[in-house]
Amino acid sequence: MEMKPANTKNGVPVLHSAKDGCKPKKFTPDEVLVPNPSFKENQGTKRKRKTLPLKVEEIIEKVKDQKEDKDMQPGSLSIYELERLENIRQNQVFLSSIKLLEAKQDLKPEKTQRGLKRQNNKVAWTEILPPRTKSLRIQKKEAERLPLPLEPHRIYYEVERIEHARKPEGPISMEPINMEEDSSLPPELLKLWTEDLIKEEKEELSLEEYRSTLKSMELSEIGGVAKVVKSRIFSVAFHPCSSRLLMAAGDKLGGVGLWNLDSDMGDEGVLLFEPHVQPVACMAFSRSHPTDLLTLSYDGTLRSTDVEKAVFDEVYRIKDGLRTFDFLSHDCSTLVTGDWYGDVAIVDRRTPGTSHESLHSLDTKTVRCVHVHPVQKQYVMVAENSIVSIYDARCLKASSREPVSQLYGHSKSISSAYFSPGTGNRVVTTCLDNNIRIYDTSELASRAPLLTSIQQNLYTGRWLSKLQAMWDPKRDDCFVVGSMQQPRRVQVFHESGQLQHSFQDPEMTTVLSVTAFHPTRNALLGGNASGRLYVFTD
Repeated sequence: MEMKPANTKNGVPVLHSAKDGCKPKKFTPDEVLVPNPSFKENQGTKRKRKTLPLKVEEIIEKVKDQKEDKDMQPGSLSIYELERLENIRQNQVFLSSIKLLEAKQDLKPEKTQRGLKRQNNKVAWTEILPPRTKSLRIQKKEAERLPLPLEPHRIYYEVERIEHARKPEGPISMEPINMEEDSSLPPELLKLWTEDLIKEEKEELSLEEYRSTLKSMELSEIGGVAKVVKSRIFSVAFHPCSSRLLMAAGDKLGGVGLWNLDSDMGDEGVLLFEPHVQPVACMAFSRSHPTDLLTLSYDGTLRSTDVEKAVFDEVYRIKDGLRTFDFLSHDCSTLVTGDWYGDVAIVDRRTPGTSHESLHSLDTKTVRCVHVHPVQKQYVMVAENSIVSIYDARCLKASSREPVSQLYGHSKSISSAYFSPGTGNRVVTTCLDNNIRIYDTSELASRAPLLTSIQQNLYTGRWLSKLQAMWDPKRDDCFVVGSMQQPRRVQVFHESGQLQHSFQDPEMTTVLSVTAFHPTRNALLGGNASGRLYVFTD
């Protein structure tokens, strides 16, 4: 029997290429495949097309007729696209029937910002570059022989730019920039600002009772956060009144914001002023005259807020570089200031003019913080480069400038140094070597003994204000400091280094670099880099 090849044509073998055996199957319009849940159940069975509504069937028939036509226009809908559109329509009808879209909108929380409103004042501009000049070498000219300029005096900011931009000398009108022009201050601010303080003698709480008080303080769900200034906060302060919470904050642009927690004045309780043009590095309410708020700025001005006259009076003025100040007398009439050039000035507010009584240049390159002993007002503590020195203000002369006591142990720059508020027997320092140190200053020896050192991440970078440990004015043994840890928090420590409490809240998503306790009430204030204040109360 003669064998014949299977693939023959007229008795001649026919060779097939691999491409011919792998040609894709061509489906007719009726064979639209629909995926099935199980492959085994449908194996060997013919897949059927979905049943569509009559309107869609009519459209499909029209498409078939168009495909048969040779002059069919490109871009018309295919059967698959028609099925997809019909599925979308049916899904929309189903979602509308169960009102799912409306429920989704109801679940979205309304994002409201308390305080200053965002302003979009962006102006488009193009930079016009000056024509490029040819060098003397290209012009084939000899260079002029010029002597080297003298080494300039170190400056922190450009003096000429500050002189041109900063506010004029003398009093400045106290007009809120977030209100209409020529608008007067709200009467409720005047009433609260000039409120008579009632001094209540309270028994000092034990450490356990103090911890329970801290745990009872929370961030208010409604109104506990407000944008008070436009830019990064450098300093904060509580008004000493106890009937309401009135807070102040100074920012990087020279703005000073006031926030009344239980008021609707201005922008939901916020009034914004601009008495300075550079960062407001330090601010404090006078302890003898609570109606007096003093603000110090890098632009070289120290101003006093007089709400009754509605002006910012000028107390002290230099070219630039003011960094810190404190009250040198019990009646707050005498001040001590420090600048970036290592100078300490004594300012008497009773003397006419805006100059200092005496100026003392220390050996340090810069003065980052000055603080006065709460009991013995003649002792002034100065945070220098890596040493904290305590001087006698009566002996700050060129011949006898030796410090009374010094606090050693810091390996990097010191951000702050403060006496304990009641007795001054303790000093807390914050250093960039990631350590918070507590010293014993009950006896001002030449070398103050170190009691405790707390390791803490204090590296904030250039976009955040430096972390500073601040005492609770109501206690002599506990202080508060911001934290770089996640989730964000504010921590309260005992002088022994023991953590007492950590303030945390889901709303607190940024670092609160600047913190302060209320002098009489259970309230804590924190400011961040976007100009917002957070207040924790019981």
